[in-house]
Amino acid sequence: MPRTMHHEKPKNLRGTLRFLGRYLGKHRAALTAVCLLTAASAAANVYGTYLLKPIINRYIIPRDLAGLARGLLFMGAVYLAGVLATHCYTQLMVKVAQQTVQEMRDDLFRKVQSLPLSFFDANTHGEIMSRFTNDIDTIAEALNNSFTVLIHSLVIIVGTFAVLILLNAELFGIVMVAFLLMFLFIRYSAKQSHRYFSSQQEYLGNLDGYIEEMVEGQKIVQIFNHGEKDFEQFSKRNNRLFQAATKALTYSGLMIPVVVSISYFNYALSACVGALFAIAGKIDLGSLASYLVYVRQTAMPINQFSQQANFVLAALAGAERIQQIVQKPPEADDGDVTLVNVRKAEGGKLEVADRKTGRWGWLVPQGDGSKKLLPLRGDVRFRNVVFGYEPGDTVLKGIDLYAKPGQKIAFVGSTGAGKTTIANLITRFYDVDSGTITYDGIDVRRIRKDDLRRSVAVVLQDTHLFTGTIADNIRFGNPEAGMDQIVEAARLANADSFIRRLPDGYDTVLSGDGANLSQGQRQLLSIARAAVSDPPVLILDEATSSVDTHTEKLIESGMDRLMEGRTVFVIAHRLSTVRNAKAILVLEHGAVLERGSHDELVARKGRYYRLYTGQSELA
Repeated sequence: MPRTMHHEKPKNLRGTLRFLGRYLGKHRAALTAVCLLTAASAAANVYGTYLLKPIINRYIIPRDLAGLARGLLFMGAVYLAGVLATHCYTQLMVKVAQQTVQEMRDDLFRKVQSLPLSFFDANTHGEIMSRFTNDIDTIAEALNNSFTVLIHSLVIIVGTFAVLILLNAELFGIVMVAFLLMFLFIRYSAKQSHRYFSSQQEYLGNLDGYIEEMVEGQKIVQIFNHGEKDFEQFSKRNNRLFQAATKALTYSGLMIPVVVSISYFNYALSACVGALFAIAGKIDLGSLASYLVYVRQTAMPINQFSQQANFVLAALAGAERIQQIVQKPPEADDGDVTLVNVRKAEGGKLEVADRKTGRWGWLVPQGDGSKKLLPLRGDVRFRNVVFGYEPGDTVLKGIDLYAKPGQKIAFVGSTGAGKTTIANLITRFYDVDSGTITYDGIDVRRIRKDDLRRSVAVVLQDTHLFTGTIADNIRFGNPEAGMDQIVEAARLANADSFIRRLPDGYDTVLSGDGANLSQGQRQLLSIARAAVSDPPVLILDEATSSVDTHTEKLIESGMDRLMEGRTVFVIAHRLSTVRNAKAILVLEHGAVLERGSHDELVARKGRYYRLYTGQSELA
């Protein structure tokens, strides 16, 4: 299936703020305390500066040294109260920020776990990981630092404006013009920065995904001398990131120097005009001193406000990207049929068991409100199934097939013929466009997906092992499995012998997707993982295509025991692995070209015969 890329740019700032508000609202009391303490800290700074007026007018000019000492002590107490408030809100905000980010990360992971397989087909691993790393980090940085700084700066700016008007309304007019110029420039710069910071986040996720893909496939890159071409692709993606980052930082970087320049000019102009006002008797010396300190100090909160605005813009861009995933609808599941443990009651009738029995059944709701209990047998049937991953691109065209309990059905055909798609439909990673698939006579769309997948085990060509011990990786197929079951599953898959030869046996820790094991050993563990789940239906998607002939024979001997009494679907390129299948279906372009046993198909001397005798190839 072709991979499609989606790069959605942030569109709804108000919606993003509401999205963040849902998380911050859970900590309303703590945030209220943070806001009050931040405001108190800022007010202490504003009031402390205002105290210059009475200290100069009442104590310095009259040369009242005792009064000056009292005034300075009182000013120091005001600033100390501000410091204590700052310490309290800083500690409190760190806790709120980390809890918020933890909740957001939990929701993001939970949502990703619930999304359909089509989402992962349409997005690279790097793009998804970028949400958990780059985007979450920018939000954490903004909450830890920017939130309180913005409130602190805003209170100081508003408080300063109020006091400046109180000290001298005429002189405030000069300051107001300068502040208006600052505001207009910050607004323009912030708008441009937001746009390019959003693009920067997108391109960074795209680049991370490409790097991950190239690092994982480095052996193939070197074998085919693809380094130069891949570097060209890397350079194009890196250049897009460079362009977006440069423009974002260019606009954001202009904020501070422009604001500082305006504030310096404002201070000099205010000092000159204030001196003229003092000579004319329109302002006293204490008020002028306080006024000039306010004008000089106001540049700092405006600088902080503009600087932290950059972090807020980056955080909003990251939050919008996270919101895009969190608000995606989860994988739809309207099933009402459930899988339950069953046991035989007197007379041989099945009944629901309240504990694990090793036997399963389907609990099927009926139209009259009652529930019918059917045994889980593994009967799978396709009836005129039509399916396409994208509208207008049909992959399966009217497929009909059946597998009775205990039968082995094999699919062969060229790449893209639809073999793996059939496996995806059985497990309901995708739903059919038309036609039906039944499982023990029940339409699979009626079966809850978790219960359906619990009854099916899949062994893929591309194995994936998790960080942990070998025993933990096998137990992944059945979290309740004990050590005896794990060892038995490993023996069934012919993995026990090589596991015991490892230094720590079943306690050997795997990392890096089992990089310290051979491909064949990893596949054997994957088969053991399927075996421990003890499923009635087994899907082998080219499970032996990446192992050598000797390992393939080991796997086949183990698989023969595993497949006994189970319904098995085998997708294979090696025709030697499907000779003993009950029925072999030859697929071409989404349709069944031939069907029959190995001997029957060879006797027909058709497509299968040409494949088997080497007159044709699977391409």
